Amino acid sequence: MHAQLLTAQRQPLVAADLPPPLPGPGQLLIAVKACAVCRTDLHILDAELAHPKLPLVPGHEIVGVVVERGAGADRFAIGDRVGVPWLGWTCGGCDYCRSGRENLCDRARFTGYQIDGGYAELAVADQRYCFAIDPSFGDVDAAPLLCAGLIGYRTLRLAGEAERIGIYGFGAAAHIITQVARHQGRRVFAFTRPGDDAAQQFARSLGAVWAGDSTATPPEPLDAALIFAPVGALVPAALAATRKGGTVVCGGIHMSDIPAFPYSLLWKERVLRSVANLTRRDAEEFLALAPQAGITTATVTYPLAEANRALSDLRNGALQGAAVLVP
Repeated sequence: MHAQLLTAQRQPLVAADLPPPLPGPGQLLIAVKACAVCRTDLHILDAELAHPKLPLVPGHEIVGVVVERGAGADRFAIGDRVGVPWLGWTCGGCDYCRSGRENLCDRARFTGYQIDGGYAELAVADQRYCFAIDPSFGDVDAAPLLCAGLIGYRTLRLAGEAERIGIYGFGAAAHIITQVARHQGRRVFAFTRPGDDAAQQFARSLGAVWAGDSTATPPEPLDAALIFAPVGALVPAALAATRKGGTVVCGGIHMSDIPAFPYSLLWKERVLRSVANLTRRDAEEFLALAPQAGITTATVTYPLAEANRALSDLRNGALQGAAVLVP
């Protein structure tokens, strides 16, 4: 099968012809129809996330069709369309797994990091971490839901019932979660790179009531702020923009160092917290909500062979929405 392979961190992907993988017990063999490109892929390539499986097929926003089932795999039938997210395997027996916090399992393994992912024509996945995709979404449209949507949804959920939501970093996750927040009757304030007028206009087109530079003060205090850009300096800025008792949620898996800031920004019962991975509950809830909310995804498609160009465009901020690879 054709694949794009990471052989060493800080190096471009290389094209490879690999033997077709075989599904083991409880696993599905999936013919990949689309795989979205995520900033986490860049964190792996750039060695900001250490110790990936090497060589590695990256990619963890997979949409495809089941073509073979391993022993005991009975959740899906041959021909079913499924999505595969970042969290690819958990032990099922630790305290975290037993308490519904499988996203914190110490033995967890991740798609496109320790498990070969979707930058290929075929992928193998644990059936427990595969999810049905609503037929209202095409393959390309659905791919960004599997991480940008899921992690964005968990980030929004951990903000509680906040009505005035600030979103820092208006990329793939933000453009989906803005639509979810508007569906829920919340108001969105979008913060972009200084001078990024196109991103600000994009945010307004999706229903943001205000859009401006990440250095700006919003016209109203925020009830909560969601940070999707991997920039630690945004944390003090978001705290300063958030009202007493509000919450700042860091939605990325990696962030540059957070600079020192005065205690007064955290005082008065503001909450600063992170999001780690996702749970199956997040996937089930969000993938049921997405068609109800009429979510649409902005995508730019690339042939699988142009994965390096897609990653470069993501790194350079040249995308509105999500890059999606198509085998």
